[in-house]
Amino acid sequence: MAPIRQVQITFDCAQPQRLARFWCEVLGYVVPPVPEGFDSWDAYEETQPAEERDAGFVCSDPSGTGPRLYFQRVPEGKAAKNRLHLDVRVGTGLVGEERLAALESECARLLPLGAKRVRLLVADGVNESCLVMQDIEGNEFCLD
Repeated sequence: MAPIRQVQITFDCAQPQRLARFWCEVLGYVVPPVPEGFDSWDAYEETQPAEERDAGFVCSDPSGTGPRLYFQRVPEGKAAKNRLHLDVRVGTGLVGEERLAALESECARLLPLGAKRVRLLVADGVNESCLVMQDIEGNEFCLD
């Protein structure tokens, strides 16, 4: 049996730092400390060659249990539906109206951050309700 390994989730995107900071707000993640000698990430980025500025950025679970998220700039834009998406578990253990209220509450928190509501998938007897959303670059995710 292979040893258990940690996983990093990598996003291809247009603006790594902006998207990383969005996901920090969604998940309660944090960005790494600013490199020594700089008072902000923006100040650090200004010292990099133009082509390397905002080429990649990281955020991580402050407890160390969740996967690290890495955001890398790519030249092409998003062209189709994601083949993989994140489920943000805000309604775990809740059912019916209580679950819907939790999903709607989290949706209301994320909309001012730039998230977009796509559609509500209503419980069907097998699966509980979930709310399909998009992040600030159009990547789908679910409030589950």
